[in-house]
Amino acid sequence: MRDYLPALTGLRFWLAVWVILHHISGKGMMLEPWAKSLPNAGQSLVWSGHRAVQTFFVLSGFVLARSYNRSKWERHDVVKYVAARFARIYPVYILSIAIVSPFIFDSMMRPARTPLVKAGLLLNYAFVLQGWTGNLGVGWNTPAWTLSCEFFFYLFFPLLFIWLRDAGKWTLAAVMLAAIALPTLLAHAGVPATWKPLHHMADFAAGIVTARLFDMMNVPALRRFGAWFYLPALVLGALLIINPGVMDIANYRGWGGDVSTGLRPLNVLALIGLGLGSGTGARLLSTAWAEYLGKASYSMYILHVPVLWWYNKWAIQQGIMPLNVAAAVYMVIVIAVSAISFEVVEKPVNRWIRVGVSDWLKNRSFSHVQEHVAQAFGAPVGALNHQD
Repeated sequence: MRDYLPALTGLRFWLAVWVILHHISGKGMMLEPWAKSLPNAGQSLVWSGHRAVQTFFVLSGFVLARSYNRSKWERHDVVKYVAARFARIYPVYILSIAIVSPFIFDSMMRPARTPLVKAGLLLNYAFVLQGWTGNLGVGWNTPAWTLSCEFFFYLFFPLLFIWLRDAGKWTLAAVMLAAIALPTLLAHAGVPATWKPLHHMADFAAGIVTARLFDMMNVPALRRFGAWFYLPALVLGALLIINPGVMDIANYRGWGGDVSTGLRPLNVLALIGLGLGSGTGARLLSTAWAEYLGKASYSMYILHVPVLWWYNKWAIQQGIMPLNVAAAVYMVIVIAVSAISFEVVEKPVNRWIRVGVSDWLKNRSFSHVQEHVAQAFGAPVGALNHQD
């Protein structure tokens, strides 16, 4: 399929791995000693795995913009869109909550928290509000705050996309510049940092613009130059993460922004280059195994902390293996659980919801046709359901 870009699917797996490395190399975690043994540059890269989330957000805007490029956004299109977004997020998220439910129950039984606080925690997790409320102090599934952002993005995507779908290059350039500057402007305006969906909307909008730019550049003459975009972007991104003081110099001169500000345009260049598909990096990300793991990366991302709760209880606290070995075993378990989740939960439930909604729309439309025909001929609606 022409619209499918396998290298970007494979990229998602390595972004999820980066996030997981960040989580298991922090203070008191399995890979903390290993991370501290690395050179300073290596430590910076490992401990900056949370920055993969920014790339996920840009990629989300990019993929949605290309997926709905031909949508007319009529009423049935909107219903299908809402169903697809729900199907994308909630089935695996509910599974993640089920996995940690014994820990949630244990926490709810403790008298240290008031009933009001407990109710607030449950509501936050049930309605995926963690991205708006900051640190909740429970850590049942800390990566889930990003889902708050995704739901917020999904809400505004149709408006943004319809506006930008036929935008010219100057409008796209203006929106991209606004996206780069928006988080800094919000910070200066006093918008709370805990309102993460607002601050990360810039990444999602940049992804929509990236999709438009990619469509303009996705011509045979440019496809062999993809590596010229993503390789410099990856190198410059790594250098920026290793040397964040570069952005401090920019701030000193009154320009503003932080490392995320600098990474935003580099994410755009990387996605365009990988989308074009040339070079060894893009080919490796397009292999069958990378593509499959990329498809399972959402399960991997949203399940790795719930799995870690049990793994920490059964393996780490028992001290049955060296920490580096324990980390390797944990990664294998997470990948295996994610693949199972993808096959048993994510794909079938997603398909069931989408097909169910499509069938409902078809039946609903047919009923309306029956009603109009019956009224035109003066016959009861039920009479048209009779078949000889």
